[in-house]
Amino acid sequence: MRSIEPIAKLDLAFSLFCLQHKFQYPISRISRAMSHTGDGHLYAVFGLLAFMFGEEHGELFLIAGLVAFAFELPIYWVIKNTFKRRRPHDCSELVTSFITPSDRYSLPSGHTAAAFLMATLVNTWYMEVGEFAYVWAILIASSRIFLGVHFLTDVILGALLGFGCANLAISLLGG
Repeated sequence: MRSIEPIAKLDLAFSLFCLQHKFQYPISRISRAMSHTGDGHLYAVFGLLAFMFGEEHGELFLIAGLVAFAFELPIYWVIKNTFKRRRPHDCSELVTSFITPSDRYSLPSGHTAAAFLMATLVNTWYMEVGEFAYVWAILIASSRIFLGVHFLTDVILGALLGFGCANLAISLLGG
């Protein structure tokens, strides 16, 4: 456990850097709106729109999304409930949380995992908007830090989880 202590200290220092400045409240309002786009409702809309109007790739996009989330969600749940990493505001009274998280633990970031999963699928079948999708995923990941509910390593591992599950689904489906 001592081997991760330096990472935990760096994570806390980074969170304090992101949250203790004169712009923290305006940034938190923007971050709340950005984070809300990653709550999950848009993923269903994207999948259905792709299915209905995506011509040659729509059905495969939807199926890949369902397969990828079928991998991502149980892995996310196991990791979160195995490591039971406390959220930043639970680790220091100096960290402000601007929202109430939906669950107790922080590692990995589920919002980030889902956003990177979707960005990877979008980039695979709709490359013309792939860069936009990845920028959106990065903004969601950043918003989770600026809201005080995740550490930097939580969002990095969430991004890797989403990217990995999306690529697994893509390879299984021959995309």
